[in-house]
Amino acid sequence: MTLPSDASIWSSLPVPALLVDAQDAVIAINPLAESFLNASEKSLLNEPVLDRLSIDAPMDEAIARVRRNQGAMSINDVDVTTGERPPIQCNIQIAPFADVPGAVMLLIWPREIADRLGKAAAVRSAARSAIGMAEMLAHEIKNPLAGISGAAQLISVNLAPEDRELADLIVEETRRIVKLLEQVEQFGNVRPPELRPVNIHDALDKARRSAMVGFAAQMTIVEDYDPSLPMTYADPDQLMQVFLNLIKNAAEAAGSGGGTIRLRTFYDLSLRLRRPDGGGTVPLQVEIIDDGPGIKPEIAAQVFDPFVSGRENGTGLGLALVSKIVSDHRGIIGVDSVPGRTVFRVSLPVAPRMATSNQMEN
Repeated sequence: MTLPSDASIWSSLPVPALLVDAQDAVIAINPLAESFLNASEKSLLNEPVLDRLSIDAPMDEAIARVRRNQGAMSINDVDVTTGERPPIQCNIQIAPFADVPGAVMLLIWPREIADRLGKAAAVRSAARSAIGMAEMLAHEIKNPLAGISGAAQLISVNLAPEDRELADLIVEETRRIVKLLEQVEQFGNVRPPELRPVNIHDALDKARRSAMVGFAAQMTIVEDYDPSLPMTYADPDQLMQVFLNLIKNAAEAAGSGGGTIRLRTFYDLSLRLRRPDGGGTVPLQVEIIDDGPGIKPEIAAQVFDPFVSGRENGTGLGLALVSKIVSDHRGIIGVDSVPGRTVFRVSLPVAPRMATSNQMEN
């Protein structure tokens, strides 16, 4: 039996994958498929695949069609079970495998993982597009605003005191808008991250201590850490900025009455897979959880877009910046919110072993 030409690629496929021969018997499976089926490759070899995997779809017909046409096909939103677990909804991809006559490859995409990665990709794409447009508009708008402010100041010199207040208001508001536009322009000026192995808990602790002596002084911050987590690969200053912004967002959501913010870290085995855009694995999870009123449903899907804010007088730039930094780190950010519980989750890659070893030697 010949595995795909690059065995490391076969092992790191993002989803459970099985290779079956012309008689539909298993001839190879990847590590994620072993976990999904709760069985070793050795115990599955030469077993009829549909005896070990129950798929609510006409699989015999689909596999035969792929062999006949030598073209891939997908079956979406079907229930899959191994007999030892409740059915879960998945997308199934079937493709011919040219190295073995009559063989086909089955890829199983659990919907939970597919949806999570799809939403994250949409967030990153929307944030990048909106930020790019905002930067262009900021540059174009600042010049006429400077002219308006200057003209208002000149006019105010010859105005009566009772009218000068209106001119001063024009100057004050134009300066406020310019300051906002300068914040927008900062998105394009964020330097690329200087990546190195970073302890997530060190970055979280720095952000927590900074918050506790400032905007979160009236909050209770609870730490729920997994001390066994390996290091991530990040820019420590930018990572702290992400956590600080998310803690600030949680504190502001609670209002002046105070509340509780929970900082949680853990390892998510379901994200030990390769991102569809070619990035690395993102199993390290950081959650910032608050007990505030939650995100308004009408803006929940756009909270990472610039200028979207659930607070009066909010700029809506903080979460957009967080999204950009996380994306630059090849990570994923998402949010789930109901009244009384809002969870922002940041998923980050593990530092390469070689980089960690080099840091320890230095």
